[in-house]
This record gives sequence, structure tokens and C-alpha cells, in this order.
Amino acid sequence: MSGKVVILTGSQADMPHVDAIGKALSQFGIQHEVHIASAHKTPRRLLDLIDALEHVAEPVVLITVAGRSNALSGMVDAATTRPVIACPPPSEAWGAQDIWSSLRMPSGVAPMVVMDPANAALAAAKMLGLQDTTIREAVRLSQEQQVQRLLDQDAALAGTRGRSIAEGSAL
Repeated sequence: MSGKVVILTGSQADMPHVDAIGKALSQFGIQHEVHIASAHKTPRRLLDLIDALEHVAEPVVLITVAGRSNALSGMVDAATTRPVIACPPPSEAWGAQDIWSSLRMPSGVAPMVVMDPANAALAAAKMLGLQDTTIREAVRLSQEQQVQRLLDQDAALAGTRGRSIAEGSAL
């Protein structure tokens, strides 16, 4: 398998969100690494990490995990040619207000925003799957499993509710 995901998080506090992304990436067989680097508190370290990634020959997708004032995602996207997915953790203190710092970016800065950790991993898998047939096949199998899970749930529901639509029951 070629390619990897680098998860950049602003602080240790976001590790549960980071771990959820890592777990989902593992289901696709995607290698990943995690670094703590804050755009506000450690900008030089952040830029050094990004610069090092620019010289990696294999495909790399970056996922940024930062809440509050999410400068991390914009700064990473502005400093790299690699795709960047912002996956901000939910905030109990500010509710939905924090999302605006992930959505409103200046012109020429375009990290994608995916709120759910598993969906951020899926988006990264689809990107890496453009060049890696093994990852693309893992995505396809995951989609098939999701379809089958829903079909099984529907069949179980039909069994508990009586006749199916095909048998003439009303919706």
C-alpha cells in the first residue's frame, strides 16, 4: 500500500477525536502518524513538519484536528500542496460556534471540512485510493458492508412489523 495520513492536532485534549480517526483509518489499512503542533503556540514546529512532508515521495493526506479558533487547518492548507481535511472536535463550551473558524477561510486556502472522524478517514481513503487499488478496494468493501448492514436491518424490521411492501402492506 502506498500513501499515508498525517494527523496534526493542536493539543493533547483532542486525542479522543484523533484516536477515532486513527481507528477508522486502520479499517482501510492506511498507515498514519500523529503530531501535536499548534498554529498559535508552536507555529515554527508546525511549518517544519509541513515542510518535511512536502519532500515525501509517497501520497500524503493531512487531517487537522483543532477546535476553538481553528488556525491549524488554514495554516496547514496554506503551507502545503497536499490535500487537507479539517475535522474539528465538537465543543461543549461554544456549541456550534467553533465550526465557523473551520469553514470561513481566506481566498486561496481550502481545507475540506468533515465533522465526523470516521468520515474524515473515509475521505482520506478515497483520496489515497485514487492511486492505490488496495485502498480503493477497501473503500468499496466498506461501502458494500454498509449497504448489507442496512438491508439486514430492514429485513429484521420487516420481520417484526409484519408483511413487506412487496407483499402488499401499506406504508
